[in-house]
Amino acid sequence: MVTAVIVAGGKSQRMGSDIDKAFLSLGPQPVLAYSLCVFQDCPEVHSIVLVVRKEQLTAAQGVCQMFGISKLKAIVTGGASRQDSVMAGLKAVDPDTTIVCVHDAARPCVTKELVAETVASAKKCGSGVAATKITDTVKAASAAQTVTETLDREKLWTVQTPQTFKLPLLARAFAELGKAKGRVTDEASAVERLGETVHLVPTAFLNLKITTPDDLPLASLLLGIH
Repeated sequence: MVTAVIVAGGKSQRMGSDIDKAFLSLGPQPVLAYSLCVFQDCPEVHSIVLVVRKEQLTAAQGVCQMFGISKLKAIVTGGASRQDSVMAGLKAVDPDTTIVCVHDAARPCVTKELVAETVASAKKCGSGVAATKITDTVKAASAAQTVTETLDREKLWTVQTPQTFKLPLLARAFAELGKAKGRVTDEASAVERLGETVHLVPTAFLNLKITTPDDLPLASLLLGIH
């Protein structure tokens, strides 16, 4: 069984709004609904666990009912950090789950095809992380904003979500992370700390993350919302 853990617990501080960015309006529906519908329609995914802040539990239930998310298994309360929220989601997955697909609800442009590719990679290799190869020249800089180094872009990728893993691997990674009291910003980093190989699934910039107000009209354009 493949379970998607959709994380929608982030506040929209950089959006200049008190509303969680996953619940901001993007065209005719909230940002969260786009990801939910993609995973609902993806045949490779069998179950969905949604992670939100406590204050958004009722709103999340309403969104799932409104958009007919029949694969929903649970809506759980997230933690203080994204890492804590993912861990809360993992605890709620169906016992028959073998593959877990973690996705940020703030990435509404995700596609069924990309989800399927990460699942296929995880089944074959243990992991499948959506990523985009960097094409710009990348500089390292000092606190004074002076260049200290030009990095080799041939080796550089930006990682996104979905980040999909065999559940025992991801569970072990988070267990070790908890023992070490370590902090990471994505699941791949937790698995890397084990010394395990993380496989990338190339994708396009179109899988953008809603972070600032300018991202909403861009997402609307990418989604074909008029």
